[in-house]
Amino acid sequence: MISFKKILLVAAAALCCLGAVAQELNCTFEVDSKKVKNANKDIFNTLQEAVNEYLNTTVWTDAQFAPNEKIQCKMFLSVAEYDESTGKMKGDLQIQSTRPVYNSAYTTSLINFKDTRIEFTYDNNEQLVYNEQEMQNNLTAILNFYALLVIAIDFDSFALNGGDPYYEKLGNIVRMAQSTGESGWKAFEDSKNRSAVLSAYTDKQTSAIREVIYNYHRLGLDQMATSVDKGRATVTQQLETLKAIYDVAPMSVCLSMFKDAKMDELVNIYSKANSSEKEKVYELLYPLYPTETERLNRIKNTENM
Repeated sequence: MISFKKILLVAAAALCCLGAVAQELNCTFEVDSKKVKNANKDIFNTLQEAVNEYLNTTVWTDAQFAPNEKIQCKMFLSVAEYDESTGKMKGDLQIQSTRPVYNSAYTTSLINFKDTRIEFTYDNNEQLVYNEQEMQNNLTAILNFYALLVIAIDFDSFALNGGDPYYEKLGNIVRMAQSTGESGWKAFEDSKNRSAVLSAYTDKQTSAIREVIYNYHRLGLDQMATSVDKGRATVTQQLETLKAIYDVAPMSVCLSMFKDAKMDELVNIYSKANSSEKEKVYELLYPLYPTETERLNRIKNTENM
């Protein structure tokens, strides 16, 4: 007969397993402090450890994730300034995330974005605490924002408007942070800050970028294992939508975010396209990215393989 104690142990183990698969991110956070001179570098090591633990142990959603389903992402903090007396750091943060493509060994980039307005205060061995209802400090607010942006865009790539609940959470983060006056959150502060990023994915003029994300990945890339031509045709249709976004909001940060994540991939996608398709894609993208002549010419001029 099974003892009551054994039943409790089994139940506890099951609960632990449920908690383990609920966490969503497999995120690597790295700190580069080479630009900071004459400072105790231990602070940057403890910061790196604390943020890695925070990102990878916080449960961000109600969704269940098996270990092999976790979203792969990286964040690189480059510290340009550090005031040892106050603990204040300034620098920039590169955020990258990827997603697997169906029935292939290929992974595609979803985000490759640099935030140049990173400012926060961190004390050595400070514990980072997640609180959805209150802004604890600017560091956790920044981390919360990009963790949830990674999740929102990942969910959008698998289901049309799948990221809706997470954009709502992003909106709450931005509203709380704006009330503090911290840099990087203010509306109209610049065209690429965190407020602008949220607006790019939620404002009526530009929110079609989320349909682009879904169609490009789920109906385009994921279908290429079955039919390369059909998948590529769907990708081309998304570039037409991207051009429509440019026509109404040419300065939207979602356009540069798409370019930074996808331009090299587009060169590869159209390497086997016919000349008329290459020409069409070139004509669609050149007005959006006139400084990308080299890569656009590679799309236009690559010989069929």
